[in-house]
Amino acid sequence: MFQDRDDAARQLATRLAGFRGQNPLILAIPRGAVPMGRRLAELLDGEMDVVLVRKLRAPYSPEVAIGSVDESGWSYIAPYAAEVGADQDYIAEEKHQQLETIRSRRVQYSPIRPPIDPAGRVVIVVDDGLATGATMISALHSLRRQHPARLVCAIPVSSPEALEKIRAMADEVVCLHAPVGFQAVGQFYRHFPQVEDDEVIRLLGG
Repeated sequence: MFQDRDDAARQLATRLAGFRGQNPLILAIPRGAVPMGRRLAELLDGEMDVVLVRKLRAPYSPEVAIGSVDESGWSYIAPYAAEVGADQDYIAEEKHQQLETIRSRRVQYSPIRPPIDPAGRVVIVVDDGLATGATMISALHSLRRQHPARLVCAIPVSSPEALEKIRAMADEVVCLHAPVGFQAVGQFYRHFPQVEDDEVIRLLGG
């Protein structure tokens, strides 16, 4: 159980301490992971930015991910998508909606901090937890194409299934806790408020 995202970031920083002095680029998945990304950058003497990806929501159950999409439009579709009612037309419309959100966020965030080029850098991608792993899959896929020197995935908690999905996509995966019986990311935090855009913008400007 983590007290909050700051506690989780501090615990991750201990495990990632070997990257201090290498000017790592910490890339947070908005919005929940952005406060963690800022703290990790401070503790590891690195830079912080965001990687813009969005989950694709299941019909009738928007909290469930059936896949994800990155800023380029590349998408990952989970093998069970059709079983929960997501046909090709639904997926195309959902992808369109989430790309619009990504574009809107880029417009909001880029005047504060233009995107930092990950090429040749140690890149640490952070999220506050993985349930299905869908958004992390898109994040890692997007960043691999930009040729980082080393691609690291860092999460405080994950379902065992999600952890297995993303292992092969990163050079290193740091996960503090992958409990059997995982139900939701929020159950592992005592304080887990929603992070709003104004906080993201403030942290990117810090």
